[in-house]
Amino acid sequence: MLFGWFWFDWTILIVIPGFLLTLWAQFKVKSTFSRYTRDLLPTYMTGAAVARRMLDANGLSHIPVEIVRGHLSDHYDPRRKVLRLSEAVYHGNNVAVVGVAAHEAGHALQDAHGYVPLRFRIALVPVCNLGSNLAMPLFFIGLLMAGLSTFADWLMLAGIAAFSLSVFFQLVTLPVEFNASRRALRCLEGSGTMTNEQLRGSRKVLSAAAMTYVAALAVGLLSLLRLLLIAMSASSRERR
Repeated sequence: MLFGWFWFDWTILIVIPGFLLTLWAQFKVKSTFSRYTRDLLPTYMTGAAVARRMLDANGLSHIPVEIVRGHLSDHYDPRRKVLRLSEAVYHGNNVAVVGVAAHEAGHALQDAHGYVPLRFRIALVPVCNLGSNLAMPLFFIGLLMAGLSTFADWLMLAGIAAFSLSVFFQLVTLPVEFNASRRALRCLEGSGTMTNEQLRGSRKVLSAAAMTYVAALAVGLLSLLRLLLIAMSASSRERR
C-alpha cells in the first residue's frame, strides 16, 4: 500500500511538467543539432582543430585533445586536464560540432582561470554521488516502515536530504554550462572560423543544449517536492 502511494498517488502529477520539459529539450537538441550539422564551415576546420586553437590561444597548449567513444560524449576532464571529443565532433567541420567542441574547450578555460562555480561543482561530485546512491533506498525503507517505527520519519528525511544534494548539484551546474558557452562564443566570434550567420547557428545549438540542464533541474526540484509531500502524508497516516 505504501509503495502504491509512491507510484500511483496524485503527487505523480507534480513531476509531469518537468518530464514534458525534458522531452521538449531533448527534441530541441536533436532537431537543432541535426539542422546545423548540414552547415559546413568555409574554413573546413574540424571540431578538434577549433578546440586546439582555443586552447593554444589561451596558453593551454599542454592540454591534449583526444577522441572518446560515444555519441555526444564530449567532455573536459579537470582531474586529468584533458579535453575529450566524440569521433563525430573531433572530425566534423560543421556549425553544430564546432559549437560543441568550443563549449568543451570553454570548460578547460574555466579550469585554467579558476572559475569558482566549476571548482565548487568538482568538489561536490563525490558527495553528490554518495547522496544520489543513498537517497532512494533510505526514502523507500522509511516509507516501508511508516507506521511501524518512529525511526521511519528520520529515514525518509535522510533520503530527502540526500536527494537534495543531487538537485543542488544540478543548480550549480547551470552557471558552469552557460558560462562555458559564453566563453566559446566569444572565442569563435571574430576568429574567422565561421560566418556571422553560422555563429548564430552555434549559439542556437548551445542554447538548445543548455535547456537540457534547465529541464534536469526542473525535474529534480519537482521530484524533491513530491518526496516531501509523500513523506508528510506517510507521517500523518502514522500519527492516526
